[in-house]
Amino acid sequence: MIILNAFIAALGQIGDPKFRSVLFRGIGLTILLLILACAGAIWFINSLSGSEISLPFVGTVSWLNDVLNYSGIFLVLVLPVFLMVPVASAITSIFLEDVAQAVEDKHYPTLPKAPRIPVSEAIMDGLGFLGVLILANILALILYAIFPPFAPFIFWAMNGFLLGREYFTLAAMRRLGRDGARKLRAKHVTTIWAAGTLMAIPLSVPLVNLVIPILGAATFTHIYHKLSDT
Repeated sequence: MIILNAFIAALGQIGDPKFRSVLFRGIGLTILLLILACAGAIWFINSLSGSEISLPFVGTVSWLNDVLNYSGIFLVLVLPVFLMVPVASAITSIFLEDVAQAVEDKHYPTLPKAPRIPVSEAIMDGLGFLGVLILANILALILYAIFPPFAPFIFWAMNGFLLGREYFTLAAMRRLGRDGARKLRAKHVTTIWAAGTLMAIPLSVPLVNLVIPILGAATFTHIYHKLSDT
């Protein structure tokens, strides 16, 4: 119930001008990051293809260009699904402070204002987590190949664990510091993992995934406050 109530509270704040402003900025940046990533993928595919490709012992072949072109189309269609996880991570690092403050102003107005996390520290944390995220997803390709029918569940469970860990840590660090956030996260790891997984699933759905990073940040802010009271 904690997760559901937290998500409903986050949805209910969409009408709040302060929250809506952060939401629209988050959506805009999400779209921009996805466009840049897809443009980079197209450029990379185009750089591999030319008018003709020559292979050793085979000679000149032309059909490989068609394969590369079709692969580029497929990549552009599929890539955003996988990119939304690191994009969500980046959006959180940038906007969590604003989202959390908007949530606390509305739902927890008696709390003193939390000190802002230094920008340099937030950037370093974000880059470090992004590296872990990319490495984990590369290693997960082995599991996808071994257990193809379970690939979506592996993807959601693994990224749900990682996203839940990051979102909750960032939300809790504002009030408890890094060590306090780590201890509280360890105490409620199952709840946080479940919340992260429920966030990772809609990240795979086009258009819906545009609002999830900001709604996720708001949801985990509520989850932190609920768990810190238990």
